[in-house]
Amino acid sequence: DMRDIDASDLGDELKALSRHISAGSTPKAVLEYMCTNKVIALFRNAFVALRILLTLPVTVASGECSFSKLKLIKTHLCSTMTQERLVGLATISIEHELAQTVDLQEAVQIF
Repeated sequence: DMRDIDASDLGDELKALSRHISAGSTPKAVLEYMCTNKVIALFRNAFVALRILLTLPVTVASGECSFSKLKLIKTHLCSTMTQERLVGLATISIEHELAQTVDLQEAVQIF
């Protein structure tokens, strides 16, 4: 059966690769080392594993942040606001850094 990574070969490749890199290297640094020194063909399984590792999301913080912001916005007193306004306030709250850079005078004139 075909697999992207062979586990036993990956272990052997990582042992061999560890002799060429420093102990505190980050996965990104190892991947850059492999690309610059053109050793991808030698460590094919390690290359695939590192690319997968570096493309996986670390957390789901953005989703959790959205829900926590929503709780702050939609209080008992504001429970009568429309869905459109709630979505707008949630977007502004979540993207507060971007919202601080908007020139309100210009936005009002455009509106």
